[in-house]
Amino acid sequence: MLKVGIIGVTGYTGMELARILLIHPRVQLSYASSRSQAGQKIGEAIPHIGDAEGLVLSAFEVEDAAANAGFFFVCLPHGQSMETVAMLRQAGVKVVDLSADFRLNDPSVYENLYGSHSRADLLPEAVYGLPELYRERIRSADLVANPGCYPTSVILGLAPLLTKGLIDPDTLVIDSKSGVSGAGREHRPDLHFPEVFGNFSAYNIAGGHRHIGEMEQELSLLAGSDVSITFTPHLLPVSRGILSTIYARPSGRSGEDELHSAYLEFYKNEPFVRVTGPEGSLPSLKNVRGTNLCCIASRLDKRTRMIVIVSCIDNLFKGASGQAVQNMNIMMGFDETAGISQTAMHP
Repeated sequence: MLKVGIIGVTGYTGMELARILLIHPRVQLSYASSRSQAGQKIGEAIPHIGDAEGLVLSAFEVEDAAANAGFFFVCLPHGQSMETVAMLRQAGVKVVDLSADFRLNDPSVYENLYGSHSRADLLPEAVYGLPELYRERIRSADLVANPGCYPTSVILGLAPLLTKGLIDPDTLVIDSKSGVSGAGREHRPDLHFPEVFGNFSAYNIAGGHRHIGEMEQELSLLAGSDVSITFTPHLLPVSRGILSTIYARPSGRSGEDELHSAYLEFYKNEPFVRVTGPEGSLPSLKNVRGTNLCCIASRLDKRTRMIVIVSCIDNLFKGASGQAVQNMNIMMGFDETAGISQTAMHP
């Protein structure tokens, strides 16, 4: 059994990781840290996951952590994760980092979006952890930067069409909606139940969202040229889930069947991407809740000659913790679906 640890277990992504890892057939959750709840049993801090064999939360100390586990998930905020990751790597353990600290290849882009980066020396070592694109690099990696939730839905939604040159990369408009858990567990007045319930709002519009840098980096690599996007995120009054509606103009006279075939070919061997055809139902949050799936459908608006793509994930699962476990499975040579093959929760 692989002994694994979670740094920052009491945030939403850390709690979801604990829930997944406790039923994983190849691992033992042997270490978990929390700055605010150190000394508590994990079942007291996170009641819904149970006792977990009496595991007690620790205040992070790298020597103690590395003595108790050989693989770590770091679930700390952007800017706070990089030094912890550096200490764990120096201790010789493998790491999946769930912050943005190692997702961007260019440290100047990171600094424009998030602030100063003190461990740019580790960026060449970090592999962007989207298995559908980088599986072979992940397989030999010691440090994986787990993708953001919005970028996961958007990049998977666009990858087949960009790589085949079926869309004009200068025409990308992305409208995404996320559940409230995407904002994290920090107490904020605008995320209180009375503020969110019955409401639906846009935020960080007109280039203001930090995930744009990550999306443009990966979409540019897929397209083979610089890509700029128009991205508008929205807050849904639900706990979890992301639905991205993506608009693009075809680069030629491709029909709906050709577009659909591009998705089927690109994702034919992917266990966690589900593509529905022109006659199938469109993806919805209920299709993916509590799963590691990304559900995708595309349609061609024959009147306007615009392609409309719908890409749907659970932001805490495929958009964070489930994908992190998928990356661990690949890094450790486990069955890629181990521990994360759940079907959707319904209703």
